[in-house]
Amino acid sequence: MKPSAHVLDLFAVPDDVRSVPGGRGYSVVAGDLVLSPGRDEAVSGWLNPILAPLAAELDHERPRSLRVAMPIPTRELQWVVDGWGATRFEPDARQCRDLDVLLATGRLLHARLASRVTSPPPGIGDRTDRWARAARVAFGESQPTGIPNEMVPLVSHLMAALDDTGFGPDQLVHGDLAGNVLLDADGIPLVIDVSAYWRPVLWAEAVTVLDGVVSMGADAGVMAGWSSGPRRQAMLRAAIFRLLSDERLRVGDYRTALGPVLS
Repeated sequence: MKPSAHVLDLFAVPDDVRSVPGGRGYSVVAGDLVLSPGRDEAVSGWLNPILAPLAAELDHERPRSLRVAMPIPTRELQWVVDGWGATRFEPDARQCRDLDVLLATGRLLHARLASRVTSPPPGIGDRTDRWARAARVAFGESQPTGIPNEMVPLVSHLMAALDDTGFGPDQLVHGDLAGNVLLDADGIPLVIDVSAYWRPVLWAEAVTVLDGVVSMGADAGVMAGWSSGPRRQAMLRAAIFRLLSDERLRVGDYRTALGPVLS
């Protein structure tokens, strides 16, 4: 997939584009920008004005411990054109696969977001994509529909284990951190593709742990730390969220990873 000449012109980058390794394989580098398709104009309209000043602030801190990819508007000050959005390209950045680093990065990011965003941004509850729908089911705000037959027993088991144990206040969180943290040329974590939710931090951390185990080869022993109390409730909701939004139907992988949580 390649952005049109119109998109490239508005973002003021050359027509010489190349694919970005990793992710879903759809993003491209053009000039000094990474262009990514499938961006929601409404979400970008409220999220990017939060991320841009945070990215600038973090880039000027010394010593640096965290970075956020800088969103870049078009020359007409649009965040999204024909579904394409842009961030500044970071040469020599590589994917972070260390779960401990991912968790530490999430804690730093969420502390920054909590201090900057103290109430739900307008529009954050308006998403209707499959991830937003899955999150609503996980938090008991709607009922699941259209679940594939092979997934029903595990989802039913997870939902039956839910209770009203609290695990923290809602705030702005990145609900897809694993796979979306790079290490820049200096080894500083760089957060990309923020998938924004107004949910508890512990839930976002549980999603990161689950993704690390199921998708990134992290030590499954970490799941034992999520087998009781508030952490278990966060992990149950993370698992429901992932099962209902993951189109790859990796039911066996999730069931194996969740063994300590469900026993």
